[in-house]
Amino acid sequence: MTTDLYCVMGHPVSHSRSPWIHTRFAELTGQQLQYDKREIPLDHFDRSVRAFILEGGRGCNITVPFKFEAAKIASHTSERGLLAQACNTLTFKDGQILGDNTDGMGLVIDIERNAGLSLKGLRLLLIGAGGAAAGVLGPLLQADPAHISVANRTLHKAAELVARHVPLAAQRHTELEAHTLHGFGAPFDVIINATATSLSGASVPVAARALKPGALAYDMMYGPGAQGFMDWAQAHGAVPRDGLGMLVEQAAEAFLIWRGVRPPSSQVLAELRKLMQG
Repeated sequence: MTTDLYCVMGHPVSHSRSPWIHTRFAELTGQQLQYDKREIPLDHFDRSVRAFILEGGRGCNITVPFKFEAAKIASHTSERGLLAQACNTLTFKDGQILGDNTDGMGLVIDIERNAGLSLKGLRLLLIGAGGAAAGVLGPLLQADPAHISVANRTLHKAAELVARHVPLAAQRHTELEAHTLHGFGAPFDVIINATATSLSGASVPVAARALKPGALAYDMMYGPGAQGFMDWAQAHGAVPRDGLGMLVEQAAEAFLIWRGVRPPSSQVLAELRKLMQG
């Protein structure tokens, strides 16, 4: 039986748990595949994707900093990928590169199902306006919060991201605003760190006044990189959560796209948390 090739591409990518997740998904669903991680030079993304296709690659996940580039090289892009203008999942089929973005669905499923918090009617702060934030804003709006503020170091990037999502926000009756990292108003029920600050070990990008007492403070990073943000959240009376569940849930969406089978993501998340704590 042929073993299909998949991988995750990024820079850096050494920390990625995606190979373990997809290998476990395959074991539990009886799928034959090999999934690796590939560190890609910053100026070699397009070349690296096409080389992987020539090797027989069937699909790949895309992480920092290539999600915008992934959207540009796609022959066809899903509606959610077009809205984000960023892709984290590529599928190679019949000479075409099919782009999609499963990040936002992964985030919402982790918050609402795994963490047990409905986003409906809440005030959300999304920190950052890069590929990670772009991938999740649409699905966050579809969860029907009352308000989302997008805060970024440079206001124009936040404003561009917000402008692209204004029609969806109006359709969902959600207030949507763009701010600098220090320009937002009242505190929030949920704040989501979609910046690369945890990856680089930088300080938390917003002041603690952003947090309502008992707010959910969510970092898309996971493992040791997220610890500083989580410690900060806990010290200011918030409920910290890392992005491990988002990682597993967005991977489950990608696996479904590639294989036509939905893997048992809750089981795999529990196993992975236990493995990382061990």
